[in-house]
Amino acid sequence: MNPNYSARHYHFVTGKLAASAVGDIVSKLSERYGFGYSIDVLPITVAALMTAKWIAKRVSPPESTTHVVVPGYCDRELDALTQRLDEMGQAELVVGPKDCRDMGQLFGQQRPPLNLDQYDIEIIAEINHAPRLTIAEVVRQAKRLVADGANRIDLGCDPSAPSESIDGYVSALVELGIQVSIDTFDPGEAERAIQAGASLVLSVNSGNRDKAVDWPAEVVVIPDTPSDLDSLDATVEFLSRRNVAMRLDPILEPIGAGLAESLVRYAETRRRYPELAMMMGIGNLTELSDVDSAGINLILLGICQELRIESVLTTQVINWARTSVRECDLARRIVRASVRRRTPPKNMSDGLVMLRDHRQVPYSPEMFEELAVAIKDNNYRLFAQDDQIHLVSRQLHLQDEDAFGLFAQLLEQPISDNVDPGHAFYLGFEMAKATIALQLGKQYDQDRALRWGILTQEERSHRLERTNRHRRSQESDQ
Repeated sequence: MNPNYSARHYHFVTGKLAASAVGDIVSKLSERYGFGYSIDVLPITVAALMTAKWIAKRVSPPESTTHVVVPGYCDRELDALTQRLDEMGQAELVVGPKDCRDMGQLFGQQRPPLNLDQYDIEIIAEINHAPRLTIAEVVRQAKRLVADGANRIDLGCDPSAPSESIDGYVSALVELGIQVSIDTFDPGEAERAIQAGASLVLSVNSGNRDKAVDWPAEVVVIPDTPSDLDSLDATVEFLSRRNVAMRLDPILEPIGAGLAESLVRYAETRRRYPELAMMMGIGNLTELSDVDSAGINLILLGICQELRIESVLTTQVINWARTSVRECDLARRIVRASVRRRTPPKNMSDGLVMLRDHRQVPYSPEMFEELAVAIKDNNYRLFAQDDQIHLVSRQLHLQDEDAFGLFAQLLEQPISDNVDPGHAFYLGFEMAKATIALQLGKQYDQDRALRWGILTQEERSHRLERTNRHRRSQESDQ
């Protein structure tokens, strides 16, 4: 049941910097949901520097207030503020989002995150030409791939290396509890790998199926040539009569060599063998297409989910596919939820939205001028919006589509004597991020990391660190 917002009065607490933006956002939300509101602009520039105890001494909600909303950074040591609100009436404390543009989350504009813990598809991560590496290097790579989501490590053999060398690689991984498959057509190499602990052999066709009968391991059955499903049928029949465990791979072809036809073969193979396990080797598409791999991986795993293809073999040799295992790990969870819910894989996770952002939430155009009037210090605030980088400070609003053009405008302004090289470096760093955001259509928020999906690396808050250092310096001088 949706709450009766019209009976509520929200009192929003903010600082001077965000006051204009909060007013604009809350006004639109009030029109949509019908709640009453008031905005309490406390005597501090950056709302992120507030503490609950500090707010408790200054907040002044009207008597009609039912909810007091504080910034998301005020999420600890709330006792003093809660006690203060209890003394003043029945207002409920609400810790809002860290970014005021996400305020709509308080009113159900964002669905709760889905449970993406479940998946049906096994990820087999291949280490190409394993015998060319040391055992220690293979172990290191395998550990990383398993940490990224791989369920099994496939050791790609090297025809130029002695086949006897594979044993040590397999046993080193098996001793760590890692499932291993061996990628070879050499029967002797396959047998030695199985003796060392490998439990899956890639691959078997009419050329080596006689040997596979004696292997105590599961095998991947492929056609003699990609388009020859009759040869796949013959090998399946041969191994079935001898009770050999198998999974089928009709071979995915790259674009230009029959991609569409190969996808049809997967569907036909599933139709012919509804009860047998299947595998898709997806590297032929991700490694042989000049495009970032995340989108391809999601589409291919979606096909696998619908066709009940229970395993994929992936590689991450080429640079644009260097995180394929991580991408497949998230993709298999998303497509499982999508197929089970019978809904498109939208608004389930933004982890694979890497180049651009899931959404952009702009400020109103009037906010920049209002902010320049409200700011009382000389620090610079940066925004990237509408193909422009905006720089705002006290009585100053500059904008340009180019960071160098903006900096040229800034050099024409009176510069305070206390501008230090560290601040110049910080400003250049943030301008570079803002430029990247404009080029790619990403959300830029000063002092926060650009969002790159699963590749995002959070940044320390350099602006807040500088502000806190300045505050401590002033306190020590006093």
